[in-house]
Amino acid sequence: MSPRIVILFWLLITVFLITAPPTEAQPGKVPRIGYLSARGAGSIPRSASERFGQGLRDLGYIEGKNILIEFRYAEGKLDRFPSLVAELVRLKVDVLVSTETTAIRAAKQATEIIPIVFITNQDPVAAGYVVSLARPGGNITGLTTLNRELSGKRLELFKEAVPKISRVGVLWEAAAPAAALSFKEYEAAAPALKIQLQSLEVRGPNPDFEGAFQAAAKGRTDALITRHNFLIGRYRKRIADLAMKNRLPSMYEDSRYVEDGGLVSYSANEAESFRRAAYYVDRILKGTKPADLPVEQPTKFELVVNLKTANQIGVTIPPSILVKADRVIK
Repeated sequence: MSPRIVILFWLLITVFLITAPPTEAQPGKVPRIGYLSARGAGSIPRSASERFGQGLRDLGYIEGKNILIEFRYAEGKLDRFPSLVAELVRLKVDVLVSTETTAIRAAKQATEIIPIVFITNQDPVAAGYVVSLARPGGNITGLTTLNRELSGKRLELFKEAVPKISRVGVLWEAAAPAAALSFKEYEAAAPALKIQLQSLEVRGPNPDFEGAFQAAAKGRTDALITRHNFLIGRYRKRIADLAMKNRLPSMYEDSRYVEDGGLVSYSANEAESFRRAAYYVDRILKGTKPADLPVEQPTKFELVVNLKTANQIGVTIPPSILVKADRVIK
């Protein structure tokens, strides 16, 4: 082979290496996930971030080895989310993940490139996150836990668990997103069950729960439903203790309230939701576009009953509820 041909051959190889498109999987590159939480680092056992991390481990990801997670905590200050999102965008994370409404909106406004995975108890279409559940569009997708749509079923199960209830107080944060709509959904289901509702509104940053329970006593409320959101969720144990002190049967939208002393809860299975969120991240890291991943609705729901609390407030839970319960705390 002549020297001229050899030189031409290496020139062609060099041009190919320079102009060839990079492969999707780059050896040695460890994916980086940005996780946004409203809480403080390690502030609550079994936090959402921990459940998400377990979901990744179930899929074979080991933090620090084949994946990195950049946790950012708002420490209860939701107005910090835009700056936290901006920080993660500057780090060029591969995926952004959050369960918080303010964080999801901040992420959607901050980037149209970085994929976003959400877990929300809102209607993602009505909230403006996605175009439709089947075809999310853009760079965002995720899961909805349908807490709001479960309002009627939750009230029905509450009536079955404590048949004598007739006037139920709904404890909710008046300023929370979609709060008024949530209360209306309970109102829509109440007449068929011969239940009257009393609105027990609280406001941040320091909600007056004692005042709400005094209003419940004055209104002769004989049971309590708590609408879950970030602010209310920070006081789960306090709310459960006040319900017990006032001997009020209580229903919740999150099983952690029952673990903290509440009577009964009915909600989507949270562990399953976070496993699925980890699955979404896995699919995106392997090349699937968020727009091609339909928003999922839960298929597993969990009824949890605290018999210890029932005994303390003098309530007998019917066998029909105990048979349906996924977990019974004794």
